[in-house]
Amino acid sequence: QIIVDDDDSKVWSLYDAGPRSIRCPLIFLPPVSGTADVFFQQILALTGWGYRVIALQYPVYWDHLEFCDGFRKLLDHLQLDKVHLFGASLGGFLAQKFAEYTHKSPRVQSLILCNAFSDTSIFNQTWTANSFWLMPAFMLKKIVLGNFASGPLDPEMADGIDFMVDRLESLGQSELASRLTLNCQNSYVEPHKIRDIPVTIMDVFDQSALSTEAKEEMYKLYPNARRAHLKTGGNFPYLCRSAEVNLYIQIHLLQFHGTRYAAIDPSMVSAEELEVQKISLHTSNEQEEP
Repeated sequence: QIIVDDDDSKVWSLYDAGPRSIRCPLIFLPPVSGTADVFFQQILALTGWGYRVIALQYPVYWDHLEFCDGFRKLLDHLQLDKVHLFGASLGGFLAQKFAEYTHKSPRVQSLILCNAFSDTSIFNQTWTANSFWLMPAFMLKKIVLGNFASGPLDPEMADGIDFMVDRLESLGQSELASRLTLNCQNSYVEPHKIRDIPVTIMDVFDQSALSTEAKEEMYKLYPNARRAHLKTGGNFPYLCRSAEVNLYIQIHLLQFHGTRYAAIDPSMVSAEELEVQKISLHTSNEQEEP
């Protein structure tokens, strides 16, 4: 746990795993309902392959600028000049805002945006954003749970949702209220400030909290982005489709191998192995095509 602001109540919780010698790790930013440990499947797999990964849980921030400033101080504290960011949902929006915030002296080397959005107005909640802080925790939880998938689900997805509900229960009123405020207060990403950053857009084809319009908007915003589509995975593919997600993360980070922005220990890189994995993913996707 790390405090970087003057305000002692703002505590960042994080898991920092993998080789400390790596100076450009992959940092995970969770969704509204998530804590740092929702990325445990990524931490276990990626560190096993030699990557340095950091999963974060942000303190209570009420606006995007305040979050970006706190996050910059955290990177300074960790002595990280540049990082790769994996953001899920709200985490993806904040990752883009941070890239935009630091565009004059860039701190973000690349982005993986999972079920992410670029404009908060898609939630049609901008008018309530200023009242979340007044609402009791049970009401806030109800708002978040309203976006979780219901109906028949396969066992992995059901387990993923159970895990997220459990994590949601662990969040206090101010944590939830502040995240919903960040999620819904009027704001959008200015793409011209981050157009030079390599981006992978990861999304699912089954039911998730994101509308088709929101996804299309992301594709328009990042026309050169790589796309990582998962046939299924719902709102939390990193939990219930972790093997595919981890593979897409590796493919994304592959372009930095051998540079100072590699997130992996150079001694762990085996090109053949990755090539084989890429082919296997390609084949499995083709087989799934109707």
